[in-house]
Amino acid sequence: MRRTCRIAIVVTGLLPALAGAQTLDEIVARHLAARGGAEHWQAVRSLRMTGRAVAGPAREALVSREILRPGRVRTEFTYQGVTDVYAYDGERGWYVSPSTGMFEAQPMAPENLRLAADQADIEGPLVGWRSKGHRVDLVGKETAGGREAYRLRTTLAGGTVRDDLIDAQSFLIIRTDTTRRVRGQTLRLETTFGDYKESSGLWFPHSIVITARGRPQALRIIVDTVEVNPPIDEKRFR
Repeated sequence: MRRTCRIAIVVTGLLPALAGAQTLDEIVARHLAARGGAEHWQAVRSLRMTGRAVAGPAREALVSREILRPGRVRTEFTYQGVTDVYAYDGERGWYVSPSTGMFEAQPMAPENLRLAADQADIEGPLVGWRSKGHRVDLVGKETAGGREAYRLRTTLAGGTVRDDLIDAQSFLIIRTDTTRRVRGQTLRLETTFGDYKESSGLWFPHSIVITARGRPQALRIIVDTVEVNPPIDEKRFR
């Protein structure tokens, strides 16, 4: 009788935890709903975002990003009146960088080409991830920035691995961890998202902070405007 009672107490104690457990599909579904809904995102044909990139005192650049289906992205940085451009047309990537003396279009390095291809996914990898050939695993639940979050590990079809930490309350992404090759070095990058705001029924972070593990520097991106479905000439990506 005592043994039966102890088992009953243990089982009863586990019930709240089991009831609150989330499966991978449930977490992804709630995340997509929090962002505005998968169908709404899949209906988006183009995006334009503008803002500022701040690397420190007196080190602020204007930044813009345009994304156009299928799989095209163009990013511009303007600092002290000089604009660098990085673009990907779905097959080829190129850049011009007057700030470093590159005035003619140059092909992107392989690691930058992979990054551009990842950025060109207009709705993000978790929308329709199975049909895109990605793999998503639920790693577990942890505390990030003082908040409970689910860690989802996504292995993209192109080979990139990223961990998204999804807030257990809002179900929005609060941080993404990735490993990137930057100028010949392998860096563990942590990108923290915040200040989510709604545009055309979709939710976008307006504060993005990028840091490299083990380094004190941080790049803060402040998003000022988000345009959903603006007209964009496809020639801008060639």
